[in-house]
Amino acid sequence: MSHSRLWGLATSELEQRGFKGSIVPIARLADLSSEIERHRRAGDFEEVFYQERLTRLDYALPAQLPDACSLIIATAPQPQRRVGFHFKDKPYHFTVPPTYSPDTDKAVESVLTQVLQPAGFRLYPARVPEKLLAVCSGLARYGKNNIAYVEGMGSFHRLAAFFSDLPAPEDNWVGLRALEQCDKCTACMSRCPTGAIVSHRFLILAERCLTFHNERTAEFPEWIDPSWHNCLIGCMACQLACPVNKRFFHWFDEGVSFTGEETALLLRGVPGDQLPQTTGAKLEKLGLLEDVNLVSRNLAVLLRQHAA
Repeated sequence: MSHSRLWGLATSELEQRGFKGSIVPIARLADLSSEIERHRRAGDFEEVFYQERLTRLDYALPAQLPDACSLIIATAPQPQRRVGFHFKDKPYHFTVPPTYSPDTDKAVESVLTQVLQPAGFRLYPARVPEKLLAVCSGLARYGKNNIAYVEGMGSFHRLAAFFSDLPAPEDNWVGLRALEQCDKCTACMSRCPTGAIVSHRFLILAERCLTFHNERTAEFPEWIDPSWHNCLIGCMACQLACPVNKRFFHWFDEGVSFTGEETALLLRGVPGDQLPQTTGAKLEKLGLLEDVNLVSRNLAVLLRQHAA
């Protein structure tokens, strides 16, 4: 089977499950690296943001797949998750945004492996700028909020990138593209509580993004108003203001619920490896077991707002 037909079969299998994918030659890895470096040289990233978020990316071919000749980027729809907590004998519900659950990564990888492996081709997870790859490969478009939007999914999806030794049938690189709807729309800019989305440049001020701060272990800066917090982790302000996402605003998965005893353990900051197995399993289902320290801190902030 030709490489073109094999990739066509892979995309067909992805689409049957509601997923989407794109493939580009491995030479485009250098374009991803140079684009990030270009912004760094231009001073578009605060150093703290660059060090904490962008130095974890890896543009080298993996030792497990040294003959990789393509990059595959795929995505799967993912809803918000409504998470329950019992605190002082009352129920509370807080949101985990799309993108946090790793379950879809495994599903996407499984589909691709089932198609490629019988033909002698392999996959290996890639730590590359996934949004940039998705946009430049034609799979997505950037919104004014710098989130990747996929047709039929809006921003309610999770990306997964892979190295592969399947040659890309063609070079589908289209470069940076933004949603046309963003041209005359300022909804996300108006709704962003921290002023991270600005009119004078395309990139947001990432160091001001609420998601950046509640995904890091450092104390919240004094300029962040506690009332701005709206999710257990991350932030949904700009996504729930975006007209492109209108059909997904109320798409929730009724996630897990934590008992009063479990909520108390989380608020005390008990490490993940010391939590009861059932509690750890709930956090793992949410994709947050490794971030239990962040969950503990953010949950305390939310409860101070809502349980006052």
